[in-house]
Amino acid sequence: MAKKAKQKQQQSGGTPATVALMAAGVSYTVHSYDHDPSHPSYGEEAAEAMGVSPERVFKTLVADVDGALTVAIVPVAGQLDLKALAAAVGGKRAAMADPALAERTTGYVRGGISPLGQRKKLPTVLDASASTHPTICVSAGRRGLEVELAPEALTKLTEAVVAPIGRA
Repeated sequence: MAKKAKQKQQQSGGTPATVALMAAGVSYTVHSYDHDPSHPSYGEEAAEAMGVSPERVFKTLVADVDGALTVAIVPVAGQLDLKALAAAVGGKRAAMADPALAERTTGYVRGGISPLGQRKKLPTVLDASASTHPTICVSAGRRGLEVELAPEALTKLTEAVVAPIGRA
């Protein structure tokens, strides 16, 4: 990360994700809550803490599609369909990426991986259900911090493909 961006991030108390949003001039809202390490699901915890429907809170997952890391953004209320993810990016096979590799590549910790401001830009797929909501919430780059924004803004900033990759 450039020295000026890192200084700006430290001064604002932000994350690479919020710095990216500020730099892009995108309208967004930050939601902060006290993360409970004993909660069984990061995403469900976020939905409960913010009082938002789990269908509007999206988790960021990193998968390996034919040897290439790919980001999948799906509602916390469902699961990622790996076969659909592979098809969305023109691949044959997908599997969840090694968590340590996902953390190293994105620059975020598990449970706080944001689709925005990642260390290395990865191909990204947003579940089509996002377009049914005026705004959705995704991780802002650390546990206990979410950002709410329009799905169109997220799609544009991440250059995401929009496809039906989630399942109930």
